[in-house]
Amino acid sequence: MNVYDATRMTDLLAGQGYDETAREEDADLVILNTCHIREKAADKIYSELGKLAVLKRARGDEGRDLKIVVAGCVAQAEGGEVLRRQKAVDLVVGPQSYHHLPELLSRVGRGERLSDTEFEVEEKFRELPQPSRARIRARGVSAFVTVQEGCDKFCSFCVVPYTRGAETSRGVEEVLAEARRLVDAGVREIALIGQNVNAYRGEDKGGKVWPLERLFEVLSEVEGLDRLRYMTSHPVDTTQGLIDAHGSLPKLMPFMHLPVQSGSNRVLKAMNRRHKAEDYLDIVRRLRAARPDIALSSDFIVGFPGETDADFEETLALIREVGFASTFSFKYSARPGTPGAEREDQIDDGVMRERLAALQALVESQRQAFNAATVGRTVDVLFEKAGRHNGQIAGKTPYMQAVHVNGPPEMIGRVAPVRIVEAGSNSLAGEIAEGEG
Repeated sequence: MNVYDATRMTDLLAGQGYDETAREEDADLVILNTCHIREKAADKIYSELGKLAVLKRARGDEGRDLKIVVAGCVAQAEGGEVLRRQKAVDLVVGPQSYHHLPELLSRVGRGERLSDTEFEVEEKFRELPQPSRARIRARGVSAFVTVQEGCDKFCSFCVVPYTRGAETSRGVEEVLAEARRLVDAGVREIALIGQNVNAYRGEDKGGKVWPLERLFEVLSEVEGLDRLRYMTSHPVDTTQGLIDAHGSLPKLMPFMHLPVQSGSNRVLKAMNRRHKAEDYLDIVRRLRAARPDIALSSDFIVGFPGETDADFEETLALIREVGFASTFSFKYSARPGTPGAEREDQIDDGVMRERLAALQALVESQRQAFNAATVGRTVDVLFEKAGRHNGQIAGKTPYMQAVHVNGPPEMIGRVAPVRIVEAGSNSLAGEIAEGEG
């Protein structure tokens, strides 16, 4: 979502005469697009701002200017506090006010330091200026399209409902129009994204509400689009229709990121997750019945307040039963204003570290086993870019595995069968199938 938001801001500012640079030293304007989901991510913002403050002072000594903007969820949550803590910041802007950036930067240029909190949220999916075909092509053959924002679940560990607001779905026609523009410019894979993407309930121009699977059905008919993906999903919004789509739509990739967070029903209830471990396992069984080769990814939080050794063992048991291709796992991070942060039964950090190490060892063994099982098979790979070495090109399998092969750059943007010959620690090595070079 933050990558997508960053491209939206870049496209908007292109109309104001700005162009991207990869080097902070060359920039007239630096925007930090932030995340508030974990304390470590938020803390890194202030560390980075300290470095930028030094750069800004050096620029001032040279008679040059540097504007610093904090955007994203930290901006939404902390607002003027960011301006107070770091005097080098010129502007704080939340994710629902990006369309005000030109106006806000104009005021910054007149010497103001401000936060966008004075603006009322108008609409989450306000359409911004569209990027040029050249800009789309420069970003590669895979693209994100946001279709849903916000969350109504109020998990007791999570700040998303407070920083992103209630669940809102983007209109069907807007999604389809953006997807077609991307494909027309050379995009071959689209990932639909949202904080709770399978809660999508977008309206078409006739007022009819579409579930996510209906959107996939129509997108599958777009000529030139080879692959469809989506993330992140919630178990309680995983309908049988969406599960069936994995079995009936060849362009919908056999990969699903479905966070469970814990394998303990007691902890899940305390987290306000609204599902039980057996509900999650039932979804997994139905997914594999619809698409036997589907690869699953998940999120895990260890050390949620009150989690016992027995609770943690139930999480490990769920992991062993499911078998994951990849995962994201973290120690519990108390976020201000959430119910979990107010509990008195917080877990000792040392205990959390031990549990996280044990969990990560288990899921890493599953990831490596999943990759090793690919060796000797021929799988379709969408080539996305040049590889790290001369003569290499790189892409991804349907299961989100990174693959590199020796091949011509003309194959970038194409899907081709590749025989996997080796599984490394983070990627697969392959050979293009005979006749495809």
